[in-house]
Amino acid sequence: MPTKEKIKTFPELEAIIVSKSSQIDLLVVGGGPAGLTAGIYGARAGLKVLIVEKALLGGQVSSTFMIENYPGFPNGIAGQELTQQMEAQARRLGVETSWGNVSQIKPGKNSFTTYVDDKQIKSKAVIIASGADSKKLGVAGEDHFRGRGVSYCAVCDGPFYKDKNIMVVGGGNAAIEEALYLTRFAAKVQVLHRRNKLRADKMLELRARANSKIFFVWNAIIKEITGEEKVTEVLVEDTQTKKNRKVKCDGIFVYIGSSPNTEFIKDTIKLNKAGYIKTDAKLQTSVPGIFAAGDVLDKRLRQIVTAAADGALAAQSAKDFIEGSV
Repeated sequence: MPTKEKIKTFPELEAIIVSKSSQIDLLVVGGGPAGLTAGIYGARAGLKVLIVEKALLGGQVSSTFMIENYPGFPNGIAGQELTQQMEAQARRLGVETSWGNVSQIKPGKNSFTTYVDDKQIKSKAVIIASGADSKKLGVAGEDHFRGRGVSYCAVCDGPFYKDKNIMVVGGGNAAIEEALYLTRFAAKVQVLHRRNKLRADKMLELRARANSKIFFVWNAIIKEITGEEKVTEVLVEDTQTKKNRKVKCDGIFVYIGSSPNTEFIKDTIKLNKAGYIKTDAKLQTSVPGIFAAGDVLDKRLRQIVTAAADGALAAQSAKDFIEGSV
């Protein structure tokens, strides 16, 4: 059921609430499902917890129209509603929040110093739950037309494409979920995928195939995005024949995966070649006292339910570390 309390998700001017004398036990970088769950479990364990978020509590999940695979919601739940309930639970337990960009984390003697914009925050342990951002196509015209026909968020921009012809790039769950959502507005939704088979769950695929507004463009990649003031067409290459053709469209929504937000920590802990964080079974990184959770992890499945599980385990491991270091 929706919470009656109106939850503030956007930062206010007085967002930084930590004084120089504050003693933080656990600092969590990132306020998505992994970070919020870590905050909840940390607070329940008696730790003073601070979550630092650079943008919006809830992360990418907040812009997801409908989540149907999170346990406990048989009819699904809107991403924003789910994360608002997580936030409300964390706040009720005393978890504090702060907005800003984390630029560095320095290990010290019995503590860690996290640099947030022009501030320094000390804590006994750190959990990195900074999530991931949407990957770009990396083609000509993509940056130029961002916000003018190129989007990475169907919930944010879908209503602008009423009765339009749009294209969704990708073949995973996110791409098909958002393609289905976009049929609420668009006259036609073309799903362009570089292979001839989707990676999305079978249930989503069947739903998309049954939707009269959705059409599939197989074995294809975008080479260039063109237009005048807004997107009007894309240059598409057939991955098998290598032939190019122009396809008319009014907008492009990109869902081809994500890149981890780990630039700020790359010189401190070990990452894999793709930039994801390597941990042990307790989610501890290569630096004792620094843990990781959620989409930043080097793992196979990145879902809300796994992010929440990671947050719980990371918080428990951080508690054990703190108690052992006293």
